[in-house]
Amino acid sequence: MKRTLASLDSAWVEGKRALVRVDFNVPLANGAVADDTRIRAALPTIRWLRERGARVVLLSHLGRPKGKPDPAQSLRPVAAALEGHLGIPVAFLADPTSDEAVAQTRRLPRGGVALGENTRFHAGEEANDGALAARFALLGDFYVNDAFGSAHRAHASTAAVAHLLKPAVSGFLMEKELTWLGHALEQPKRPFVAVMGGAKISGKIDLIESLLPKVDAILVGGAMACTFFRARGLETGTSLVEDDRVALAGELLGRAGEKLVLPVDAVVATALEPNITTQVVPCDRLPPGWSRYDVGPRTVRAFAERIMAAGTVLWNGPMGVFETPPFDQGTLGVAHALAEATRQGAVTVVGGGDSAAALVAAGLEGAVSHVSTGGGAALEFLEGRDLPGVAVLDET
Repeated sequence: MKRTLASLDSAWVEGKRALVRVDFNVPLANGAVADDTRIRAALPTIRWLRERGARVVLLSHLGRPKGKPDPAQSLRPVAAALEGHLGIPVAFLADPTSDEAVAQTRRLPRGGVALGENTRFHAGEEANDGALAARFALLGDFYVNDAFGSAHRAHASTAAVAHLLKPAVSGFLMEKELTWLGHALEQPKRPFVAVMGGAKISGKIDLIESLLPKVDAILVGGAMACTFFRARGLETGTSLVEDDRVALAGELLGRAGEKLVLPVDAVVATALEPNITTQVVPCDRLPPGWSRYDVGPRTVRAFAERIMAAGTVLWNGPMGVFETPPFDQGTLGVAHALAEATRQGAVTVVGGGDSAAALVAAGLEGAVSHVSTGGGAALEFLEGRDLPGVAVLDET
């Protein structure tokens, strides 16, 4: 178990500078934050520290500026958004590696907050450079990692700095992510059902391999199901199929047996366009020249029955091209089934940006047990990999 923020003595925290790695990699539009979900997710950690008189120094990356400053990917708009949530001024560290930035952190009042400029403006960040980490370490007296979405990257602000600044503990968001995902894998209520979707099987092979011995069923939707259909010798028309993964898909089907559940029908069309003519067909009767763009209503009902009978449900990936109606019905159907399963007492965990977006589209983002803020990190954790940003934190 990793040491958590709550394990720190409040009297010890007072007056100290808390260097907190957050995940403020948020979308910007017209110079402002377009979606503040990740900012709001970090507020419990920031407020806990402020209430105990710490000086809070935040670091984050934004986008992919490739190791050099890019005004379009500056965190200044994020500082403005954070001020709105906290109701106090947020000092901005234009160069968090400078002596002036260190002086700014020391001048912060108790409960004050500062935000450093984009860590990826420095080439050493993604290289996990020790010298850059040493500069970051000068900004704090102890380290808190609350950036689960970046925990799968060994970067200077997520890994190397935690070796230099002690104690190094998890923030409340990090703790929440590790708890929900860990319990889903290690202590699932049965039946344990995974719902897998998305475009390609290649991105989910390791996850399927890891989950197969742990789950009672994996419900497969999205375009990735088409590669499994090809492996079964079924007509796939113009659907997206990974030809170089067909043999692997066949091997997985043979090994998984009845655990791997494929759609029984599909919503098909000749092109991915709004208002296009569609058909609902059994999955073994796809017309040549047509493509699967969503699971069909029989599949939605069958998947929903499995989900609502489950004790634990893990969902990653949409069932179809949900951004383009009418091919959103399968994904929305799964979202509603998860909400109903949650109401019935199931543990429901959603990982991946597309799945989270589908919950928002359905108005159900608060209707499941946990929505992970870290797509790639959540996948790697569920695959059983060590996350560098977690591994370096202190043990309890």
